[in-house]
Amino acid sequence: MADLLTGIALFLIIEGLVYALAPRFIVRMAQLLPGIPEEHLRLSGLVAIIFGVGIVWFLRG
Repeated sequence: MADLLTGIALFLIIEGLVYALAPRFIVRMAQLLPGIPEEHLRLSGLVAIIFGVGIVWFLRG
């Protein structure tokens, strides 16, 4: 449970840094998202999941 909470905390820290340091980038990305095909967004999400699981597996292994 501690690892899950640590992961959530790190996610919040990274998200907070992006919003604090690059708010214009976030607004621009939000404007671009509707133009990106749903399949590309889904594939990007799956790649991010696989990459994240791979990192955790590598670090824990």
